[in-house]
Amino acid sequence: MEHILGAEPTHSRWSRALPPRLSINPGDTVHMECQDSSGSQVRPGSTLADYLAVDRNKIHALTGPIEIQGAEPGDVLQIDILEVVHKGWAWSSVITGLGFLKERFTDPYLFHWSLERDVTRSLHPAVVPLRPFCGVMGVAGAQDGEFRTRPPGAFGGNMDVRELSTGATLYLPVFNRGALFSAGDPHAAQGDGEVCINGMECPADATLRFHIHKGRALRGPLIESTESMCTEGAADSWVVVESGIDALAAARAATLRMIDLLTEVWGFEPVQAYVLCSVAMKLRLSQVVNEPMITVSAALAKRVLPPRKLF
Repeated sequence: MEHILGAEPTHSRWSRALPPRLSINPGDTVHMECQDSSGSQVRPGSTLADYLAVDRNKIHALTGPIEIQGAEPGDVLQIDILEVVHKGWAWSSVITGLGFLKERFTDPYLFHWSLERDVTRSLHPAVVPLRPFCGVMGVAGAQDGEFRTRPPGAFGGNMDVRELSTGATLYLPVFNRGALFSAGDPHAAQGDGEVCINGMECPADATLRFHIHKGRALRGPLIESTESMCTEGAADSWVVVESGIDALAAARAATLRMIDLLTEVWGFEPVQAYVLCSVAMKLRLSQVVNEPMITVSAALAKRVLPPRKLF
């Protein structure tokens, strides 16, 4: 069955007490409208003064939650990203006191992008390929209370991993009955690190299909990425995602999870998996600006391995 879910009312906090806006069955598809990360406060033609006046409590403006019937703690939620489509415009900014180089770039700045289907030429002479994805995709966590959407975690959330584009599949552990999935913060494009604090922030429509895998352990987000015309030749990959306040600790955790994956699914001896990671794995900083949390992704191209299904 297919469903349509408009953006409003959005939410800008994670809470397992939030009532679901939509209840679906496994196998269903949802066409989601997602606002830009400002919650539609920034628009084409907005000035820097307009931008500085936005309500920061509305940042991320997520669409959801979606309840997936039958999901229980200890299950795995599979999200097939069938399509993410931008709406022709985007913005990026510099915010005083934020960003990877906040000591150098101290003055606020706002830049508007005009988007063609697959590229933008707004920042002449650069021609930037577009690869729309939702920077935030996650489920409600296991704790009671309300939590800001900025820090990512084992539940997913504000991962800002650009491989989460059309054709990819995201796997998340389930912590609550119904999973309670939400998404938002679309980006038309983003570099690894998202160093200035933003990608190309834009509104977008996302079409997602949901499945449940019962009683399957998963320690954190796992992605099957896919090659597309906008990925600059990137190969299909298995991508393990880890976030933490220590980037090196997160990188070690991602590498350990990749070794475990290779051992459990492909039958490598652990030391052989370690060697394979050393010669073939890409270890990257996906975002460095959601302080104090850093997100690291460890990717291994599928062409390196025999085909396997994880679930």
